[in-house]
Amino acid sequence: MSRRTPPVALAAALTAASLALTGCGGVATSSTTTPLVEHGTVRIAESSETPSFDPYSAFGASQSRYAYDSLVNLAPDGTVVSGLASAWQATTTTATFTLRPGISCSDGTPLTASAVARALTYAGDPAHQLAGARTVLPNVAFTASADDGAGTVSATTAAPFPFLTRTLGLLPIVCPAGLDRPEALERTTRGTGPYVLTRYHPGGPYEFTVRAGYTWGPAGATTAEPGLPARIVLSVVPQASTTANLLLTGGVDIASVNGPDRSRLDGHGLTTADVPTVVGLTFFNQRPGRALADPAVRRALVAALDRQGLANVAVGGTGRPATDFGAEGAVCHADLATANLPTRDAADALRAAGQTRGDGGPLGKDGHPLRLRLITSPDLGPTLPPTAELMARTWTELGADVELVTESLPALVNAMYQTADFDVVVGSTPGFALPVGFIPFFSGPTPARGLNFAAVTNPAYDALVAQALREPDTTGCGTWNRAAAALLRSADALPIADGRSTVYGYRATFATTFGGGLVPTSIRLHR
Repeated sequence: MSRRTPPVALAAALTAASLALTGCGGVATSSTTTPLVEHGTVRIAESSETPSFDPYSAFGASQSRYAYDSLVNLAPDGTVVSGLASAWQATTTTATFTLRPGISCSDGTPLTASAVARALTYAGDPAHQLAGARTVLPNVAFTASADDGAGTVSATTAAPFPFLTRTLGLLPIVCPAGLDRPEALERTTRGTGPYVLTRYHPGGPYEFTVRAGYTWGPAGATTAEPGLPARIVLSVVPQASTTANLLLTGGVDIASVNGPDRSRLDGHGLTTADVPTVVGLTFFNQRPGRALADPAVRRALVAALDRQGLANVAVGGTGRPATDFGAEGAVCHADLATANLPTRDAADALRAAGQTRGDGGPLGKDGHPLRLRLITSPDLGPTLPPTAELMARTWTELGADVELVTESLPALVNAMYQTADFDVVVGSTPGFALPVGFIPFFSGPTPARGLNFAAVTNPAYDALVAQALREPDTTGCGTWNRAAAALLRSADALPIADGRSTVYGYRATFATTFGGGLVPTSIRLHR
């Protein structure tokens, strides 16, 4: 596999695959009361293979938590706690981290401040095109420096950025041996984390072995604590129904299950950790010449939708319309949709926009029919095609000529980032823990120079983002929320439903990060 990820693959990693950020967001916990298993092996089911364990690639970022540490971590309430760093401070342009003493890499070499600065610089170098690192790092240029005598690492940004501790501080740190031979990171690990990758098979399984003497985990967690597994084995189980069967029979110890198979797991004594999600983030193509370049038409189509009905379809039962672009637990999350989505009568709004209907044909303006190409993919979730179907039915009844297309994931990404041949795309939210993660999708250049695949242009959003970037950390949440509200009022995008995925444990307990990633030092097996 090439270490460089092309723009379309990067886009897929960010938007279609909903890449979860390690350590970001609140922590959900599970519990059981049976005795602990000492030095056991925990078996974890993964839905897809990991072709590269490089923590800076699109593929390895989600698995980096087992073998790599970050400078800081986040506590269950979202506050920043220690990691490799015991102290830290930041403004909107500078951040400084003081390393704990006695940290060692998995090859036994001590971790120095210079080594950390080198990792930050390497991961942030745009020439390396590291998709996994880009999901964590600030989206402004920065320089890193070190003082080995004081044990401090500092970074300075070229422009204001409010979440330096929660971005630079959460990057997995690769040790010098890994940076010397980055190609080896695909199938080996070179970090300071609690586990080391000791077995790799293409397509799985993958095996991690615990490190002795590890004392610098989240808030000082160590590998000497009772019940921590000696080995972690990741197996690839693509089918949710098979995963559910394995959980019920004890064939795996921990797995995430989405969709209707969750109902089969209720009442069987499994431990659970619910993970908030947003299902069905919908974008509208605003390129010149497309029907939805007209904001009045976008607002009318959004106002016509039965949001409760869509939410019910999107989550496969009794759903709740989404309140924000990000999931609950994300920084600055708020109930924004109710007060800001368009509510004007759709038919009246379309007439006011010049869309008329003659001789029983579709709506149109100046001889151009209101034709919409609505695309989605079941690869992003089994409920997205029926959600898109309900949208299509609503807009057809309103008078639009709707072509509903169900694509494979590669074809969907191609339409979004190469051909731009769509009017509406029902996809999956990136699930960013920070509001800055959405910026390149709602502003800036279109592909191939950027990620703004729907060509969103919203001056109010841009102005509020510029202001929020100058406000440190969460003090700017009010401004970030006003920016998101501007997108909702303009119908630039529509989040469909607040949902839940669930991580299950068979005689196992654990904590999860925002997005459902496991916290390695929290895992325990029980008899």
